[in-house]
Amino acid sequence: GLSKIKCDLMIPENNKNHHTEEISTERLIVRRGQPFTITVSFSAPVHNYLQQMKRTFLIVQTGSHRYKADELQTEFPISSLGDQRQWSAAVEEQDPNFWTLCVNTPANAPIGQYTLLLRASKSSHFLGNFTLLFNPWCRDDEVFLANEAQRQEYILNQDGIIYQGNENTVLAQPWDFSQFEEDMVDICFILLALGEHFQREKDPAQRKNPVHVCRAVAAMLNCSELRCLTECEPGQHPDGIPPSTWLGSSPILRQWIASKFQPVRYGQCWVFAAVLCSVLRCLGIPTRVVTGFTWAHNTKSSLSVDEYYDEDGTLLAQDNTARVWTFHVWNECWMARTDLLPEYSGWQALDATCQEKSKGPSFCGPAPVHAIKEGDTQVDYDVCYFFAAINAKCQVWIHKADDTLKPAFGGTKYTGNNISTKSVGSERCEDITHNYKYPEGSLQEKKVLEKAYRNMKELETTSSSSTTQFISFPTALEEPVNLFIHLQSNSSLQLGQDITLSIEMFNHSDGEKATHLVVGIQALHYNGVPIAQLWKEEFHFNLQSNSVNNLQVSVPYTWFGKELGENHLLRVTAVLRDEDSFYMYLAQEEISICDSPVTIEFPENMVQYKPSTAKISLQNPLMEPLEQCVIAVTGQGLIYRQRNYRLGSVQAKSTQELQIPFTPTRAGPRRLTARLTCLQLQNLKSYRTTNIAAA
Repeated sequence: GLSKIKCDLMIPENNKNHHTEEISTERLIVRRGQPFTITVSFSAPVHNYLQQMKRTFLIVQTGSHRYKADELQTEFPISSLGDQRQWSAAVEEQDPNFWTLCVNTPANAPIGQYTLLLRASKSSHFLGNFTLLFNPWCRDDEVFLANEAQRQEYILNQDGIIYQGNENTVLAQPWDFSQFEEDMVDICFILLALGEHFQREKDPAQRKNPVHVCRAVAAMLNCSELRCLTECEPGQHPDGIPPSTWLGSSPILRQWIASKFQPVRYGQCWVFAAVLCSVLRCLGIPTRVVTGFTWAHNTKSSLSVDEYYDEDGTLLAQDNTARVWTFHVWNECWMARTDLLPEYSGWQALDATCQEKSKGPSFCGPAPVHAIKEGDTQVDYDVCYFFAAINAKCQVWIHKADDTLKPAFGGTKYTGNNISTKSVGSERCEDITHNYKYPEGSLQEKKVLEKAYRNMKELETTSSSSTTQFISFPTALEEPVNLFIHLQSNSSLQLGQDITLSIEMFNHSDGEKATHLVVGIQALHYNGVPIAQLWKEEFHFNLQSNSVNNLQVSVPYTWFGKELGENHLLRVTAVLRDEDSFYMYLAQEEISICDSPVTIEFPENMVQYKPSTAKISLQNPLMEPLEQCVIAVTGQGLIYRQRNYRLGSVQAKSTQELQIPFTPTRAGPRRLTARLTCLQLQNLKSYRTTNIAAA
């Protein structure tokens, strides 16, 4: 009898109750702090074995059927009453030949892959395997999130949006998190185990702590020897895939596993953040992707950063790594910080992109967003790095032909603008800058900056490390008020559209001024590295006293469209030189090419499991053919993995259409994404969400 025990793990019911049915309907995957039900069947009536059954226990252990020293094992009796605060099992229903058991897991149990055994008398019987995840639905779990719409978004939503572009034109880029695809949960635990190994964390009980899990996973993405992804200099992708080509996380993680943990080439900040979001959502930690515009990277906690231009306003490539990025992407994770004061619980900033730090691992966080806003830079982990990145002032310098540096007046830039994330339950962009900073120029902002500066100076004096540079507080340069320059341009352009520039020059002095103006356009990588000077023109003006001169310039697309770079970013500069005093005045604007020429159309009514067809149109807006066009199409629950369609050439000002047959396998809102790559343009993405009726 007892040698022939069978167990039904009741997977469909349990997984549905634990919000894991999208991960699997064939494996038991449950969330901690919430009971699950199993049925144990005996081959003969139980009363035949009363002596053996007097004391029966369940055993849960991590790892394989055979327990090892570095794994966890817990044994607990089967009783008539369960205890919800700890591992326990209660008989809910019994019959001569079977028991229905309710198994409780503590809300602080280590997450992991467990084996379940039944011990009666001296023998143990294997019942099955289950996976235990964090539980944002459980009030006692450190990752508890009270709002159901937020849980749906930050745990269960697989369709993401990552914001790029510039602070005046925030562009939505689709991303497929695919955190519930088959085998993703196993990949996530492999990633976690390797991250722990890299961090030299040997205690499996640490997995109860979401801070530990976040740090172990972040370490694995970009910082360890076995890292999942390799970072590249923008525009340089030898033997690899350009970061902007990726459409989702699962191809990256699958490639990493298939290659036996060879780093996947290549990723940049948005790829690291997107993959980290997939892994943490899969493990049950509420996570979102956040973009900040004008981000001071690698400042080593300094509140000032410099940018250098030549006398014609061309941005110069710098040797030092501290630089202002047009945008940067990181994550936020929701959790209680039991290691800190209660006010630091909530959203935590976590950044898997490598930083140059004086000590510790090269990722950053989790850092309480509240601590960043309040300037509490001494708080763990790495608050000072986030604070400096979004509060540093950028001073612009002109590198003159005689190798001297002159300040460019009017060129000071402020960092940490338009911090954005996808809003809950919609594809709208939500501005969350107020979570990170007080309003620009407010009294609170001034107090926070002073407090942070004091904290950072204390850190500097107590730090024994000689590599940390002096934390400099930015001082305003005395600006001569005689001249002023104002530049206006389209902050976003349609493909093929010309640039229109408007430049206003103000002379506030009582005398006439002889001036020299240079206007230029450069292609730019997202991380502030210049690609190429695309256009430049010089002008000479005699500005009358107390007057305004206005200059309108039109730059045809054909002059700059050939070298847009991977992020389709342009920087426009105008440098005005006073010929008498040699003071230099600079104004700058950034422009993003914003529209993809690809559109997607669905038929009106689509039903799960019924064949359907989507129409994809490629409209060439240019005056030349688009050569070697390839459209990649992907869509969770609509098509299986990624399909590539080769279109060849699309003639100037013409449209080509594609019919995409598919059979939806999942009901509800589903997204189709199309990415265009051709000789002239790289990785322009479009997406469309539709609703699939349940069969």
